[in-house]
Amino acid sequence: MHDPAAIPVMIIDDEPHLRITAGQTLELAGYAPEPHASAEAALEQLAPDFPGVVVSDIRMPGMDGMALLREVRLRDPDLPVILITGHGDISTAVEAMREGAWDFLEKPFAAERLVEVVRRGVEKRRLSLENRELKAELEAQQSALGPRLVGRTPAIQRLASMVQRISQVEADVLLFGETGAGKDLVARAIHERSRRAPRPFVAINCGAVPESTIESELFGHEKGAFTGAVERRIGKFEHADGGTVFLDEIESMPLSLQVKLLRVLQERSVERLGSNVPVPLDIRVIAATKVDLKAAAEAGEFREDLYYRLNVVTLPIPPLRERREDIPLLFQHFAVVAANRSGLEAPPLDAAGISALLAHDWPGNVRELRNLAERYVLLGAAFDYRLQALLEGAESEAGELPLPQQVELFEKSLIDQALARQRGRVTEVAEQLGLPRKTLYDKLRKYGLKAEDYRQSAAP
Repeated sequence: MHDPAAIPVMIIDDEPHLRITAGQTLELAGYAPEPHASAEAALEQLAPDFPGVVVSDIRMPGMDGMALLREVRLRDPDLPVILITGHGDISTAVEAMREGAWDFLEKPFAAERLVEVVRRGVEKRRLSLENRELKAELEAQQSALGPRLVGRTPAIQRLASMVQRISQVEADVLLFGETGAGKDLVARAIHERSRRAPRPFVAINCGAVPESTIESELFGHEKGAFTGAVERRIGKFEHADGGTVFLDEIESMPLSLQVKLLRVLQERSVERLGSNVPVPLDIRVIAATKVDLKAAAEAGEFREDLYYRLNVVTLPIPPLRERREDIPLLFQHFAVVAANRSGLEAPPLDAAGISALLAHDWPGNVRELRNLAERYVLLGAAFDYRLQALLEGAESEAGELPLPQQVELFEKSLIDQALARQRGRVTEVAEQLGLPRKTLYDKLRKYGLKAEDYRQSAAP
């Protein structure tokens, strides 16, 4: 139910007595009447997302009610317009409804009729505005927000706030965090919240590119620049023009290349190998490191001038152990993502599972947690969904198992979940999995699964 005291109703009529009478009626009903002597005056005061309705006479000097209706619908097709017609003017009323009027009142009309029509119009308006707000929120989540920074702790909320602020400026950024803390996700979040979002996001792992080819990979080369350069190649920086370059593990970049990177950052241009012609760049650089670059610079392992050039804005990424309250929420998020991708179900966490998650040290941070959530969805049934078992050795055991055995674990998990969904009904399970009944019975014996156990567990 709405509170009509806050709901305005525009009353438009060139006759003062009708404006007064209708205004008094609606005021007594709890609405806030806004009288106007002309359609032109009303349109000047009509704000976007007007929360109420419009009540207007049709026959007025200047802009009449039909013209007003058309103009209102151009501005906001969801805004209810109630038109007042003369006695017996049915053809005008029909035309008004055809043009999109919400309803009409025929003179003379009772006060109760006016209040009822306005009440229904206000309710319709409330629903349309709620739907509009919901749609806008969903669109914002899907387009503007990009990668999600999941968590409720003050540490992650501060990070999210800093990401939002930094994304609106053009400064280069240095991300500092442990392995697996989510530096790549934060970099993507900054990019996709910025004006550069429509342009490329180019990620480069400086520790994974061979030193012999990294300069060509970053800056490109001309034909004949070196043996094997049979054609011109555009480098990563040039490819990212207009967008963002993400330099992960920047501490691994060779010292010889750091000089050239410094020049690129200062001049915002790049020279391909074999060319002396600078190519201007419009890029934002986000670098990430897991080491203390200042200490590395002092030790001579990283150029000090490059460090200070990168250190315009530094964002520390908190390790998972410093935001333990987020671990169950993050785990459930990753489990749902894995379940949707694999077509399986994400089993709920019980108290023992949550305790196991909170007790773990998470040396691999968010990456380790995500991998565990995926194993939980894919292989959890083999361990009776005991997270403790997965945490205490399932990871290493699964990694050492031959592929056929890993496939068997996955198959057992699929059959287990199908039995649970179908409450032990073998015929339905066989149909769901696309297996002959005999084949299914063979696999049940192989994995030690009994259909009756699932029927018993489903009983009240």
